[in-house]
Amino acid sequence: MQQKRWFGHFRRWRFPLSAVLDAALWLGALYVATLARLSFEPEAIVASNYAKVAVVAIAMQLTAGVLMGLYRGRHPIASFGEVMLVVASSVLAGSAATLLVVLTGSPSLLPISAVLAATAYQMLGALGVRYVGRLIVEISGRSGHDREHRAIVFGAGDAGYQLVQALQRDPEADTVPVALLDDDPTKAKRRMQELRVVGGKKDIAAAAERFDADVLLIAMPAAPHDVIVDVADRAQAAGLTVRVLPRLSQIVEHGVRVRDIRDIALADFLERDEVRLDLEQIAGYLEGKRVLVTGAGGSIGSELCATIRHFNPARLLMLDHSESNLHRLSLSMDGSGSLDSPDLILADIRDPEALQEIFERESPQVVFHAAAHKHVPFLESYPAEAIKTNVQGTFNVLAAAADTQVERFVNISTDKAADPVNVLGFTKRIGERFTAHFAPLTTGVFMSVRFGNVLGSDGSVIPTFREQLTQGRPLTITHPEATRYFMTIPEAVQLVVQAGAIGGDGNVLVLEMGEPVKIIDLAHRLAAQLKPGVPANIKVIGLRPGEKLHEVLFSADDTTVDKPHEQLWRCTVPPLDPALLDGATTREHLAKLIDDPALATWHR
Repeated sequence: MQQKRWFGHFRRWRFPLSAVLDAALWLGALYVATLARLSFEPEAIVASNYAKVAVVAIAMQLTAGVLMGLYRGRHPIASFGEVMLVVASSVLAGSAATLLVVLTGSPSLLPISAVLAATAYQMLGALGVRYVGRLIVEISGRSGHDREHRAIVFGAGDAGYQLVQALQRDPEADTVPVALLDDDPTKAKRRMQELRVVGGKKDIAAAAERFDADVLLIAMPAAPHDVIVDVADRAQAAGLTVRVLPRLSQIVEHGVRVRDIRDIALADFLERDEVRLDLEQIAGYLEGKRVLVTGAGGSIGSELCATIRHFNPARLLMLDHSESNLHRLSLSMDGSGSLDSPDLILADIRDPEALQEIFERESPQVVFHAAAHKHVPFLESYPAEAIKTNVQGTFNVLAAAADTQVERFVNISTDKAADPVNVLGFTKRIGERFTAHFAPLTTGVFMSVRFGNVLGSDGSVIPTFREQLTQGRPLTITHPEATRYFMTIPEAVQLVVQAGAIGGDGNVLVLEMGEPVKIIDLAHRLAAQLKPGVPANIKVIGLRPGEKLHEVLFSADDTTVDKPHEQLWRCTVPPLDPALLDGATTREHLAKLIDDPALATWHR
C-alpha cells in the first residue's frame, strides 16, 4: 500500500520535479564543465559570471520546456517524443547561454567550450534521469501477485513488447511471461522488459522445459497464416497451451490488452484467413425493418439474431418450435430468460395455419429461414421427418412470406445440396429450388445461401470430438481421407446478412471457403488444443449411409453467374413447382414425382 501511495505521488509530481531537476542539472553541468576548462581551479570561476550564464540557460530551458509541452505531460516518460523534447530544450538553452557569452565580448563571462560541454552534460543527465524514472514507473507498476501460468512469448516485435508489458502490469493476469522467441535473426539475444530472446520456433520445446513454461503466447498479429499454424503445431506438440493476439487492425486501434488474448481456435487452422464481410456497409436494409428468423434458437439462428439486433431493426421476431432453445436465446439476448416477450414466438414451421396467422399478424419485411433438420444419419433413418420439416416446412414459410409480400427472403441451405446423395442434401436442394420457384412470383427478393460445415454448431463434429475427449474415449472418424469445407459461425452469419443485401431473385450465394479440410486433421488439432502433448486416439468407423467422402460446392445443373463479392459466388438452380410434391412423404415418392436424375437414383 505504501509503495502504491509513493508511486501515485511520483506520477503526480513528475513534471514539476523534472523541471526542477533540469534546472539543477544546468547548475551542476555548467560548474563542472567550467571547472574542468579552468584546470580545476575553483578560484578562477567568477561567481557573478557563472550566475548570469546559468540563469539564462535555466530560463531558456524552462521556457522552451513549457512551450513545447515537456513539463505538461504530453508524452510518456522516456518515450521517443519526450527524448526529442529534452534534446530540443537543452540545445536551445545551451544556444542561449553561448549567445550571451559571445555577445558580452572579451573577457568572456565563461569559456565558450565550457558552455558547449555543459550543454552536452546537461542533456545526458536529463535523459539519464528520465530513464531512471521510467524504470521506477515500470517496476512500480508491475503486479506482484501470484500467477498460475508461465508463458513464452513468440514474437519480439512491437506487439510482443506491448504484450509483455501488459501482462507484467495487469493485476488480474493469470500468466507471467518468462522468455521470448523469434525467428528473426536480427532479434537474437534482444532484451525486452528484462526478458531475453532465447531462440526461434525450433527451440520451443527446449525453452518450455528450460523455463518451466506451460503456455505459448503468439504475438505476431500480422504474420501469415501458415507461420501461425506452424508455431502453434510445434507448441502443442511440446505440451504447451497456445494463445494468440487479435488481428492487427484491433491492435492498431486499441493496443495490446490482456483481455484480448484468447486461446487458439480451430478456425485459426483453416487453410485460409477468416472471412470478414463488410456488414456495416451492406446491412442497412435491416435498419427500421420488421425481421423474422425461423429456427432462431439454433446455433446459426441465435448468432444471426444477435447480429441483426446490432443493426437496429424495428422488431426482431424469433421463431422456434423448441421451448428450451427459446429460453436459451432469451437468456443470451437480454439476460432475463422470462419468455414473456412478444418477439419470442413458439411455433412449428410444419403448421401452415399457425405460420400464416403469425405472418399476417406480425407483417415481417425481412425473413431469414434457418429452421431445419440437419443430421445426416438421423435423416437417413427417418426421411419422412426430413421431408416434413425441410421440404414441407420450407414451403409453408415461403408461401406465408409470399402471401404477406415479404421484401427479402433468405433461405439457409447447405453444401450437401450440391450433387446430393443423402436425405439432408435432397431436401435442402428441394428447398433451394422452391425458393427459386417463388422468386419470380412475388414482389420481394427470394434467395438462398449455401454453407459448408459450421465449426462448433450444435451436433457438429467439434462438439462431438470435445465430448469424446472429455470422456477419454477415442475420436471417431468415418474415413481417414474424408474432407469437408468448414466455416465459422460468425462467417456463416455474415454470409447470410451479405446475401440478403446483394442476392437477386432465385440466386444461391456460396461462400469462398478455400481448400477442404481432412476430418482426421481436425481431430488431431482439437486433441492437441485440449490436451497438448498427448497423441490423439483416433478410431475409424467407416462411412455411414448417405455420407460422401468429399463434399462439393456446386451441382452439375447449377448455373454459376458471377462473384458479386470477392468472397462469394452466385449461381442459379432450376426452379421446382411445390405442387409436384403434394403429399410426398417418402424418398420413393419424391423420386417418382420429380424429374431429377440424381433424385431418381437416391437410395438408402
